[in-house]
Amino acid sequence: MKTYTYKANSYDNLYDLAEALAHDGTFIPRTISDTDLEQLGVAVAEAEEPIENIRTRKIVELKHQRDSKEVEPVEYGGHLYDYDSQARDRISAAIIWLDAQGDGAKISWTTADNVDAVVTAHDLRMIIAYAAERNNKLHTAYNTAKAQVEAAQSKAEIDTISLN
Repeated sequence: MKTYTYKANSYDNLYDLAEALAHDGTFIPRTISDTDLEQLGVAVAEAEEPIENIRTRKIVELKHQRDSKEVEPVEYGGHLYDYDSQARDRISAAIIWLDAQGDGAKISWTTADNVDAVVTAHDLRMIIAYAAERNNKLHTAYNTAKAQVEAAQSKAEIDTISLN
């Protein structure tokens, strides 16, 4: 993160610096180089990004990883079954239909690995159960990683934290 010092005033961003320079009659483009700024009497320095910004960004990254893993296919009975929102809707509708057909009802289901598998309502419920178990583990891992991020004192420490 860059900081700018002009006439003994510090600026955290180029926009605020540009306003200060404009008061003195100097207008700068957004793409001005550090060398050109220094010729205008601006001291440009690299400042360490605040740890809170690094923490926030890492938590968002971890949450995105968790959410992505939650919709990955679920393995059950030797096959992979899609588990995105559309697949979950289809699974729920199929369970209702199979229940209405009575005990032993089956349906052909195209799996995520593109195989037609014959499944029962129980099979589909087990896919949901496996997903719930996986999602619980993901949320537990996320909460553990988030606590580690919140306790971390440096960027290097934060960079080592993962959902594992």
